[in-house]
Amino acid sequence: MPTDAPPPSAPLRSAVVGCGDISAQHIAAIAALAESGHARLAAVVDRDPGRRRAAAETNGVPAFASLGELLAEGTADVVHLCTPHGDHAALAEQALAAGVHVLTEKPVAHTLGDAEALISASGRAWAAAGTQLAVCFQNRYNTPVTALRRLVRGRGLGRILGAEATVMWHRPPSYYEARPWRGTWSGSGGGLLMNQAIHTLDLLQWLVGPAQVVDGRASTRALKGIIEVEDTADILLEHAAHDGAAVRSVFFATNANAVNAPVTLDIQTERAELSLRGALTVRHADGRVEVVEETGVLPGERSYWGASHQLLIADFYRALAAGERFWIGAEEATASLRLIKDVYARSYPHGEWV
Repeated sequence: MPTDAPPPSAPLRSAVVGCGDISAQHIAAIAALAESGHARLAAVVDRDPGRRRAAAETNGVPAFASLGELLAEGTADVVHLCTPHGDHAALAEQALAAGVHVLTEKPVAHTLGDAEALISASGRAWAAAGTQLAVCFQNRYNTPVTALRRLVRGRGLGRILGAEATVMWHRPPSYYEARPWRGTWSGSGGGLLMNQAIHTLDLLQWLVGPAQVVDGRASTRALKGIIEVEDTADILLEHAAHDGAAVRSVFFATNANAVNAPVTLDIQTERAELSLRGALTVRHADGRVEVVEETGVLPGERSYWGASHQLLIADFYRALAAGERFWIGAEEATASLRLIKDVYARSYPHGEWV
């Protein structure tokens, strides 16, 4: 995952669509790229007049009420989609059809049908004009995670025997009241699994191997009557490990914890136990212990988000400059979405999740 490339002849014009919480990470990453001449923030887009005005004033750029208005002006080469989940697929297809590159926040779409349509649309855009779609699974760029991937994909630790992961976070009613789309099937496509735990589920299947659900359930334990969607889930997965073996993992996540505790991800191999708790600790069977620390930590109360947005976004712009297809596209990002929707199908027989 190289992240260095010479700047293009002119900085790419970048627009951020959706000026909610996560947009600050994208704007900061674009600002860092502006210093090296790779990109510049050219516009912001938001349906809400107050958020739109505040973002425009803070960043000194024009503001638009819709992606359509932005595309009609022809002032963007790249759009960053930071909108509610239900808007991702339609906005991405609209931008790709206009020949504009897309970097969207997860999930790639809020339904499997939309995701599959976007896989096709992004393939056509790439084949026709080299126009790209990328999806933000930034935790794949965390220093301990990249080290963990190298170790389990190498031959030095032997076969993977199994794995487990947890996401123990806290979301009070006010979190959903602030952005009502978060607690609905129509706006979010799901709850805990789609909004918070999708990153860890993505890492689990990326590190251990492609997965299918053996069994799983999602339910609302702490926020019944407040949200439509789930706040807790447990899943048993079977992976096709890179060495050809079938491997099982277990996954538990909840938004009913008292605090936002560190995400955990453990993998057992024939010759070591690997434990991710921010840092990666490798306990070898011969008694040796190695630790790989996270080099970037996001300050403040959202430190649990991780700080690798900037790394992923820089790598995306490197791929654009080099004319290479970015490695986390629509098809890659749909793997974790399929797992989530399988759990929903098992948990909600009346089809609320579709």
